[in-house]
Amino acid sequence: MEEVKERLWNRNFVKVCTGNFMLFFSFYLIMPLLPLYLHDTFQASEQMIGIVLAGYTVTALIIRPFGGFMVDSYPRKAVLMVCYFTFFIFFAGYFLAWTVLLFAIIRTLHGFSFGSATVANSTMAIDVLYPSRRAEGIGYYGLSNNLAMATGPTIAIYLYGIVPDFHYMFALSLVTSGIGFFVVSTVKPRQREVIRVRQPLSLDRFFLLKGWREGITLACFSFSYGVLSTYLAIYGEKELGITSGTGTFFMLMAIGLIASRLLGSRSLRQGKITQNAAAGMVMSLIGYSLFALVQHPIAYYASALIIGLGNGHMCPAYQTMFINLAPNSQRGTANSTFLTSWDAGLGLGVLIGGWSAEFLGYQCAFEISALVNAVGVAGFFLYVRRSYLASKLR
Repeated sequence: MEEVKERLWNRNFVKVCTGNFMLFFSFYLIMPLLPLYLHDTFQASEQMIGIVLAGYTVTALIIRPFGGFMVDSYPRKAVLMVCYFTFFIFFAGYFLAWTVLLFAIIRTLHGFSFGSATVANSTMAIDVLYPSRRAEGIGYYGLSNNLAMATGPTIAIYLYGIVPDFHYMFALSLVTSGIGFFVVSTVKPRQREVIRVRQPLSLDRFFLLKGWREGITLACFSFSYGVLSTYLAIYGEKELGITSGTGTFFMLMAIGLIASRLLGSRSLRQGKITQNAAAGMVMSLIGYSLFALVQHPIAYYASALIIGLGNGHMCPAYQTMFINLAPNSQRGTANSTFLTSWDAGLGLGVLIGGWSAEFLGYQCAFEISALVNAVGVAGFFLYVRRSYLASKLR
């Protein structure tokens, strides 16, 4: 009877996952086409394209700690509605971008709403899950991201081939994000106690200080992904002669992510958090090492599947670790710390990977990424796992 009462796929959780899918789907729908749009519409150079598109990531990274503070300090449903609506309406702004400067401003401001909406929605997902199903639910919630990542770019490229009009794609993103906003607006979360006495502002209101060890190792893992995802296409073409395999690579990675989330859900429900994290990071390390050390198309594609399997085990386990380190009043802060740590490592991977590729070569850049990943794995086994088990609250 208890198992039936505390079911995983309750109505609110389904709505939050649907809203999350729509949010990321609308994001991925235009992402692969934006470089082409800037080049064709504004004759922007590659350097200018990089600067314009980097603003979105930077602002998303900056806003996330504040997003965590907001969802912990104010009614979470209200914060989610404001953030999601802002994310939705900014898609309309792309129709008004007549110059590359105006487009850069709109795109950069859009990053603020994306960063805060992802924090607010993931915190809402945790609120509507029963504690006994929380770790398992986080894994399935992340699956909606993976489905969007797998389908969004593929559908975008297919539709653009049929209707080569960028404004059509902007409209489609506007519509899908609007559907997501409507769905999450119908979520009815359980009432939580409102904190009447406001605590003084401190760093711990914006960043979960107890999770700094987990944050550093997570940044090591996302560093590797930042290098790989950014320079994969150029490396494949120049070093391996693979001219059209990027889509297949990411599709295989998405398959691995989806499969591992489905396979790992049971062990997460049984409380095997650190075991899932350990298995995932070891698999990812094998995948990154295979990619860096073996220059062959088979290794190229096999590493995609292995990295996907590894990250699919590791990421929900790590997010659960952050949640378990925080009291209920700091769930938003825990979520934002998880996302901020991932984004920080991702950004460093893009920057350092680019420098390494230019001066040392792509092969060396990927070897550095595998080495940084190994440092994260060593840190987890030598220190983070023991520290987490001693400090977790649930």
